[in-house]
Amino acid sequence: MLLTLQDVTKTYPGAEAAVLRNVSFGMDAGDMLALTGESGSGKSTLLHLIGGLDSADSGVVAIDGTDLTPLDDAGRAALRRGTVGVIFQQFNLIPSLTVAANIAFQARLAGRHDAGRALALSMRLGLRDHLHKYPEQLSGGQQQRVAIARTLAARPRLVLADEPTGNLDEATADTVLSVLCDLVAETGAGLILVTHSERLAARMPRRLHLRAGQFA
Repeated sequence: MLLTLQDVTKTYPGAEAAVLRNVSFGMDAGDMLALTGESGSGKSTLLHLIGGLDSADSGVVAIDGTDLTPLDDAGRAALRRGTVGVIFQQFNLIPSLTVAANIAFQARLAGRHDAGRALALSMRLGLRDHLHKYPEQLSGGQQQRVAIARTLAARPRLVLADEPTGNLDEATADTVLSVLCDLVAETGAGLILVTHSERLAARMPRRLHLRAGQFA
């Protein structure tokens, strides 16, 4: 089992109710699923717990059998470098680095930089002619493709995509999602796609829906 969540609960300080309540599910390597739910249902919180960006109050969040809950900040950061890749809606590219350097950044941190793989990803994502440019010189769709290439260049076992097409028009979103799914499938990694789009969620083989911190 690539990912296991068991009775995971998360409450933020000052909140009257838990954001997540006794959430449990699992997925194997190669699985792809859409995570849906209204704003405030706990989608981003769940993704942050899986990605080691936050820690659960109770329960188990395990990747490849390693429970993230007791890890400190350094341990969770190591997990993100080596095992989990996160694609953010806001891209989070480094403005002072070229496209080529942005793509290589995460892989270098993980000690897995492969110039050939980076170039191949650039070509698959239509970025070959933009490698010398800076993020501000790219369209939103191109920046999202750079963010995808950066994540996949590090060869993560699990890819977390938080509304990765939320800033894109419908046609571009469809194209970006298709390329993302194809590339993830080729590596055998797992993919969790957080989306508000019913249309995009329907394209994923599996779907989980959160409502008020629990799976509906």
